[in-house]
Amino acid sequence: MGLFSKKIKLVSPMTGKLVDITEVEDITFSQKFLGDGVAIKPTEGTVVSPVDGKIIQVFHTKHALGINVKGIEILIHIGMNTVELKGKGFEVFVKEGDKVNIGDKLVEVDLNYLEENGYPTETPVVITNMEEIKNLEKKTGDVIAGKTEIMEIKK
Repeated sequence: MGLFSKKIKLVSPMTGKLVDITEVEDITFSQKFLGDGVAIKPTEGTVVSPVDGKIIQVFHTKHALGINVKGIEILIHIGMNTVELKGKGFEVFVKEGDKVNIGDKLVEVDLNYLEENGYPTETPVVITNMEEIKNLEKKTGDVIAGKTEIMEIKK
């Protein structure tokens, strides 16, 4: 990596199976209306930071949050339609303005609770300001929270 290289690597915020964003049921994500990225079909309910960055938004319903890293905005949206749960089944460990490092715990979600109430658990990880991106390389396969690379961004 050169001195002036602007590559940003994201690791998985959750353990599970990584799929392309186009495979998500919700068309808001699969049609990339909010941006491009990937989704995780989680097997564990711990959500960790995928980057060294700053929390720029924590939704009051606890189901989603935004992180800024070097001007790139990342949305982690836990489950589908989970805004309807009004925070039930979620515990948040960060607040807006917090600086976070790769692997720091952000949210704990009760995946069983989501499934029992009919909410898909697939979790999109989306770059919401794609106009800042020159290239986005996405991975697939099994991932481990805080360890496995899921995307590489070139600014």
